[in-house]
Formats: sequence, structure tokens, C-alpha cells
Amino acid sequence: MLDSQVMDVSASGGWLTRRSLNVLGFLICASGLGYAYYAQFVQGFEPCPLCIFQRLALAAVGLVFLAAAVHHPRDWGAKVYGVLIDLVATVGAVIAARHVWLQHLPPEEAPRCGPGLDYMLQTFPLGETLREVLTGSGECATVNWSLLGLGIPTWNLLLFLGLGAIGLLGNWRLRR
Repeated sequence: MLDSQVMDVSASGGWLTRRSLNVLGFLICASGLGYAYYAQFVQGFEPCPLCIFQRLALAAVGLVFLAAAVHHPRDWGAKVYGVLIDLVATVGAVIAARHVWLQHLPPEEAPRCGPGLDYMLQTFPLGETLREVLTGSGECATVNWSLLGLGIPTWNLLLFLGLGAIGLLGNWRLRR
């Protein structure tokens, strides 16, 4: 009896469908954001401007995963969602890669600390604020936390790369 049930599951492709993959992607993004807020409000790690932009990118990836799960389109629609997930995740990966690069600079080459993001948004035009944030500042070069020798931006980079690849390939290849 059990063998026939296992055969039925494997013959139908198992539990992994596009919808379940997209729900899982959304839950991973929500978990990442949940931990980011836990680290900020419970553990006391104040996010730098690049951390905030990575959070925004992770939220955007999560929203595209959620939209793909709720909409649950057929062939071409799923492929469009896969490309959107990959594009948004690539933006997040670029921001995280910039942050990783800043954290690996020698201390004497790290940029000076700049004004906070709130101040820049209130004072500077949006284009200049984006340029300032993406150039990085001294607080972005500080490593406050690590797991297995990797800081949060490195884990974010790996997360964005994985989510982008899984979102693209899953929405292109998995059955509805």
C-alpha cells in the first residue's frame, strides 16, 4: 500500500509545483525580513543605508513571489514571473555585493561615515540620495554580526542569488 502511494507521488511530480515554490520563496523572504527586524529591534543592530536597501529588495522579491503564487498563471505568465523574480533578485544581489565589497576594504580605504538615510531623504533629491547610499559610507563597512565567518551582506548576496535562480528556473520548468 505504501509503495503504491510513493509511486503515485513520484509519478505526479511530487509536492513541488510552481505555486508551492512561489509560496516557499515568499516565506523565505518574509523570514529574512523577520530576522532583519528582530536583529534591529531585539538585538540592537542598527541597519546602515545599504542594509535598508537590501531589505527593500528582499521585500520586492517576496512580493513578486507572492503575486506569482496568487496569480498562478499558465506557461508564459509563469515565465514572466520567473524573469521578474530574477531581475529584482539581481538588483538585491548587486546592492549586497557592493556592501560585501565595502566590508572587505582595508579600514584606511573605507569611505567616511555620512549622514543617516532619514536625513538624506529629507534633505537631498532622490537621485543624489540613491547615489550616496550606493556609494556606501563608513557604517556600511562595519561588520557587526557573522555566521560561519560570513557577515549579513554576504548571506544576503547568497540569498538573492539563490532566490533569483530558483524563482527563474522553477517558474520556467515546473508544472502548474
